[in-house]
Amino acid sequence: MNVGGPAVQITNLMRGLDPNIFDQKLITGYCEQDEIDYLELNGPEIPCTRIKGFGRRVSLKEDFLAFFYLAREIKKFKPDYIHTHTAKAGVLGRSAAILTFSRAKLIHTFHGHLLHGYFSPFKTKLVVIVEKLLAKRSTILVSVGEQVRDDLLAAGVGRQNQFKIIPPGVNLGAIPESHLIRTNLGIPDGATVITFLGRITKVKRPDRFAQVALQISKQNPSTYFLIVGSGELEEILKSELSTISLKAKFLGWRSDIENILGATDILLLTSDNEGTPVSAIQAGMAGIPTVSTNVGSVSKIIEDGVSGILTSLNPSEIAEQLQKLIINTKLRQILGERAKLDITERFSVSQLIKKHEEIYTV
Repeated sequence: MNVGGPAVQITNLMRGLDPNIFDQKLITGYCEQDEIDYLELNGPEIPCTRIKGFGRRVSLKEDFLAFFYLAREIKKFKPDYIHTHTAKAGVLGRSAAILTFSRAKLIHTFHGHLLHGYFSPFKTKLVVIVEKLLAKRSTILVSVGEQVRDDLLAAGVGRQNQFKIIPPGVNLGAIPESHLIRTNLGIPDGATVITFLGRITKVKRPDRFAQVALQISKQNPSTYFLIVGSGELEEILKSELSTISLKAKFLGWRSDIENILGATDILLLTSDNEGTPVSAIQAGMAGIPTVSTNVGSVSKIIEDGVSGILTSLNPSEIAEQLQKLIINTKLRQILGERAKLDITERFSVSQLIKKHEEIYTV
């Protein structure tokens, strides 16, 4: 349950499903040292069963123990449905169900996939083989967007009639007035604030973000950058941005996302791959336009030129499109207003709950 899209969705489901109909049991592990637990930040009241070793890192010993404890919990709880989220949990959870001869219907949600930007070609082939085998034993495969589904089908994972598209559901509180927030962050009035929100890890391409930030900073000395999140490449990113260190503020993981958005003018995503990024949904709900690489299902959130700007993977093009919004504040406002109207309607928590209730009552 590290901070990120899957944790947001699971938390909303735990809170939103009718307890008179659904008896839920959340089984999770512990976060790595460079991660923050979303439950501790935003859902301390949500009950969960934690399994030691059930984390992101691959370890033969710990994964075997996690598998054993998962099997024990499945036998004890006797669920009607086992719904897994994220790749490793999907493998261990569904395997435990199959090998304990559970009668539960198996559901797995692909919040993204591991087909691009994560592993070597050989390891990616292994991932595909495992996902193909598990898909054959799964009742329903949920995708957060059409592009993620189409990529998986093209790789031979699952069948068309297995997939259900369920977009993320996001709650966002009131956005505070920006002046006070910016003052607290040491950002002067009149500055343009560009925010990176997410894990500082390879697939998010913080190196590309750094290239863009350095180019933009030369053109616009009054631009500030907020880096909200953490990850194994954080120190490298700090080093790459050392020449603009006074204007690149590393804030770590924050539970006050509304405050961060209140200080933000533009959200910037520079990833090689995305599912349906919650950060872009949150920004849109706050009336903030997003500039993003056109990868994964980002285009299902952001309509290019209407509610944000989509670019290639080229840092120069990203900087060029970003520069347009920095200079043209009127365009920035128009894109933000359109994003707020469109995204708030399509990515509500109520639709998330309703669509999950439908697949749980088939």
